[in-house]
Amino acid sequence: MSTDVMIQASGLSKRFGAARALDKVSFEVRRGEVVGFLGPNGAGKSTTMRILTCFISPTAGLAKVNGYDVFDDPLQVRNALGYLPQRAPLYTDMTVYDYLKFVAQIRGLDESKFKGRLKKVVEVCGLAQSLGKDIGTLSHGYRQRVGLGQALIHDPPILILDEPTSDLDPNEKAELLKYIKEMGKDRTILLSTHNLAEVEEACGRAIIVSKGRVVADGALDDIRGKTGRVRYVVTIDEKRAEAGNKPPTASAVEEAFRRLPGVRSVKTLASDEKAFKVELVGAQDSDLRAEIFRAVVAQGWTLLELRRDAQSLDAVFRDLTRGDEKLDRGADWKDEAEPDDEDESEDDEDDSEDDEDDEDDEDDEDASKGAPERKA
Repeated sequence: MSTDVMIQASGLSKRFGAARALDKVSFEVRRGEVVGFLGPNGAGKSTTMRILTCFISPTAGLAKVNGYDVFDDPLQVRNALGYLPQRAPLYTDMTVYDYLKFVAQIRGLDESKFKGRLKKVVEVCGLAQSLGKDIGTLSHGYRQRVGLGQALIHDPPILILDEPTSDLDPNEKAELLKYIKEMGKDRTILLSTHNLAEVEEACGRAIIVSKGRVVADGALDDIRGKTGRVRYVVTIDEKRAEAGNKPPTASAVEEAFRRLPGVRSVKTLASDEKAFKVELVGAQDSDLRAEIFRAVVAQGWTLLELRRDAQSLDAVFRDLTRGDEKLDRGADWKDEAEPDDEDESEDDEDDSEDDEDDEDDEDDEDASKGAPERKA
C-alpha cells in the first residue's frame, strides 16, 4: 500500500443478523484529501465510520488507517485518528477545560504540549469564553464545538467527522468549513454530512453510498457528469406577450418545450405570480439554448431568463440513491423483505440465539425486580 494512502477500505461488509449494512465497500483516501462521505439515512455511512474508528469489526473485508489494520492494530489506528461522532459523548459535569485536559492526558500529551494544543483548539473551535463552564450548561452548538476540540487536541494526521456542523449557526459553519479546508492541506479528512452545499464548499472529492454499496467515487465534477444530463431554467412572463400575442398558460409552456428535440423532461418550478419558471433536462453533450430561444420567439412570449447549468450535486445524489427512497416507501417490499435461502438458514440460527438471549433477559429482569436504581 502506498504511504500516501491514509484510509483504505477493501471489500468491507457488515451484517447485523439478517440486515446487510455494508456490501463490499471499497475506497481509498490519500494524504491531503478532504473527502465528502454521502448517502441517505441507513445507507451505511456511520457503520463504515465505526469500523474505521475501531468501534465495531467488519463481517468481511479489510480496513486500514495510517497503514494499520483496524482489527490487528486498533491502538495504533486510534492514535492516528481524531473522531467526532454526530453527537459526541461528553462528560457534562466537567468544565470544558477539564474535559479537554482529560482527553489530552488519555492521548498521552504532557502539560506543555497540552497548553500549546489548547491554544490552537480554542482558536479554531471558538471556546475562549467557555473554558470555565460546565459542559452540561452549554447549548448543542457549543457542545459540538467541544466535541470537535477533543478530536483535534492531539493534532492527528487523520480526521473522521460525522455531521460536524450540526447545531452550528451559519457563522459557525462558515468558520468550521474554512478551517476544514485549511486542515486538508496536510491532513486527511473524511467528512460525513447531509448538507451537499458543505461538500461542494469544503471537499474536492465525494464518495456516495446507497444500500451499503459505493455508487459513486470521484471528483465532484466527475460525479456531476454521471447522469449525463444538463439542466436548463427558463422563465416566461405570465402576464405579457410580444406583438399582441396572448400571454401563455402553464400547460402551453410545458407542451411547447416537450416538443423540442433533445429535451428529456420538463418540470414547472415554483415562482411568483408574474412568471412561469420551467426546468428542462437535456443530454450533457448538447446545448439546447438556441432551440429554446427560437421556441419562445415563435410563440411570441416574453423571455425573462434562460440559464444552462451542469447537473447539481444534489440532483445527482437523488438519482444515485433513489432506490433507498423507493424501499423506504414500500416499493419491491416482497423482494426485499424475503431473505434468500442462505439468509434464512443464518436467520434461523440467529433467531435461536435471540430466543436464548430473550430468556436470559427475562431472567435478568426477574432477578432485578425490587433492586435499587443505580446512579451514574
